[in-house]
Amino acid sequence: MPLGDGGGGVDGTDGTDGARRGEASPRGPRETGLRPLTARSIVLSTLLGHHPPALPVRALVRVGELFGIAEGTVRVALSRMAAAGDLLQRPDGSYALTERLLARQARQDDSRSPSTRDWHGQWEIAVVTAERRAAADRGALRQAMAALRLAELREGTWLRPANLVRVRPAVVTGQCTLLTGVPEGDPAALAAALWDLDGWAQRARALTAAADAAEEAGDLARRFTVAAAALRHLLADPLLPDELLPGGWPGAALRDRYAAFEADLRAVLRHHTAL
Repeated sequence: MPLGDGGGGVDGTDGTDGARRGEASPRGPRETGLRPLTARSIVLSTLLGHHPPALPVRALVRVGELFGIAEGTVRVALSRMAAAGDLLQRPDGSYALTERLLARQARQDDSRSPSTRDWHGQWEIAVVTAERRAAADRGALRQAMAALRLAELREGTWLRPANLVRVRPAVVTGQCTLLTGVPEGDPAALAAALWDLDGWAQRARALTAAADAAEEAGDLARRFTVAAAALRHLLADPLLPDELLPGGWPGAALRDRYAAFEADLRAVLRHHTAL
């Protein structure tokens, strides 16, 4: 039962941190910055972790109680999230994720177990060729490129190594001309210029350390928040071929650590969501 993003990414943003250097993982030292547990974050994280993502009110109330959130607070949060378009209340009274958050759930699942292929040195290139684009179209394209884990070399030119298997949405194919090419220079240097790999790795290691500390302390609530933060961070992993990554890249380790969270928390959450 993977946890979802308990905070910002689920209330209107893509949830990735961008794909340009300095956006996917900001430069410099960075605190773990765990987001506090709220009724809203607990409900969304629980539903994003369920397949299918729908639960009765009683189950969601029980999860809230597990983390010290009163029943009335959970019910108010459910009503507000339904009004905001984050949740859909079904005729039987249960709550389910809306289409927007279903798309995020799919991205989360992919970030934990990405579909890759052997890399032979080629790069995907997308060049914006559509004219007179509305601001909404430009914003939609930027979000789509971040979800596809492409980086922007310059305005209107996006690229990444061709090692991922995924479908390009219409917002990309409708605005861009798609090419495949090979850089003449050092591809590892190009990757380092496009993504803040050191910053991403530093935060991944900090999250792993926070996870270890929370587990040692037996702090379930903190383990929940660390797991959600780890999943958010995995959404920003550029998923580069091994040949282009710095030594000791912690991506696989963070995925393994999250899988350990999932195994430990699954039984607890299943008990509290059972009817």
